[in-house]
Amino acid sequence: MADFALTVATPERQLIDERVSEATIPARNGYIGVLPGHAPLLSELGAGILSWSGGIGQSQTLAIMGGFVEVLGDRVRILADEAKRREDINTIEAQERLRAAQEALTKPPSDSPTPEQYEELVENVKRAQAEVDLGAK
Repeated sequence: MADFALTVATPERQLIDERVSEATIPARNGYIGVLPGHAPLLSELGAGILSWSGGIGQSQTLAIMGGFVEVLGDRVRILADEAKRREDINTIEAQERLRAAQEALTKPPSDSPTPEQYEELVENVKRAQAEVDLGAK
């Protein structure tokens, strides 16, 4: 079976270094599916769920929050700003952060954020949603 090396690291630690058969990666503007032989690629990451499998029934996931992905040859390197395993997520706290981020995003027009602040608020919602989604699985 064809496979490739998947490495996931944050500034604090390396989380994954294994051979996988496929990966679905949360890029900045949507998800990227990677199979063996994928064309070279460099992309900014968004917030979302990284999933990969090494074979039938061996799917695994992480919540990824920002960073970069490089696909080159038979190697995929993910340098994430933050990444969490399901067991590292407190679902109740993540739901509270999501609710607070959504409220901040929908403030009345008199308190409208600048475009830069709005982008940051949207990113906070996406990060919290990724944790809630992974924690709920």
